Amino acid sequence: MSEASSLAGKWALITGAGRRVGAAIASALHAEGANVAIHYRGSAADASGLAGKLNAARPGSALTVQADLHDTGKLGALVTDVVRQTGRLDVLVNNASSFYPTPLATVTEEQWSDLMGTNLKAPLFLAQAALPHLRATRGCIVNVVDIHALRPLRDHTIYGAAKAGLAFLTRALARDLAPDIRVNGVAPGAILWPEGGVPDQMRDVVLKQIPLKRVGEPADIAACVLYLVRDAHYVTGQVIAVDGGRSVGW
Repeated sequence: MSEASSLAGKWALITGAGRRVGAAIASALHAEGANVAIHYRGSAADASGLAGKLNAARPGSALTVQADLHDTGKLGALVTDVVRQTGRLDVLVNNASSFYPTPLATVTEEQWSDLMGTNLKAPLFLAQAALPHLRATRGCIVNVVDIHALRPLRDHTIYGAAKAGLAFLTRALARDLAPDIRVNGVAPGAILWPEGGVPDQMRDVVLKQIPLKRVGEPADIAACVLYLVRDAHYVTGQVIAVDGGRSVGW
């Protein structure tokens, strides 16, 4: 691997990285030489456990940072805290996300603030806070979007609108921050079922919509993030669907 493609010595901040897809992204970047700042809100034990595992493999290569991303005024402090401990920031992965249905008849302003806050507002202001540090390292931003940013998911009006905004933000920042900083996105399809479970009938419906006839794995998303961070030197402003072909049409 060329020196330009190596992640050795580089630091990545991944939001919502204590578990599930975020943990897979942190682990994949770490496996390829990057050091990782694992952000969490409430999953302290998971984040600490992941950091311990990664530091056992390579001492001093992982740390944890706690923050409520809804508190926009503290996002600058989050980035400052990371850079204070690492000395640099090369990668920002906006992965943290709230996800739940909001049927129109019962939707609340609190739900609007929550879903827009985690999925759109926080990525914008984290990018703002990280800007001078990423510019100094000619780093990159990867936003975790969703295929439902383009194809609405029933009763998820606010979530879909927030992710559609994040897809636009990805393209807008790519234009505004070039040539110093690349900005791209990954749009997952069916990767992990919701933790509360879903009915078998719904699983069957989703599987019938996927040309590859199976759900994906967190490692599939992590591999795409790794590509965008390490290998995609001439790619910016793109949102790549990782969905088994589901967005081709259903």
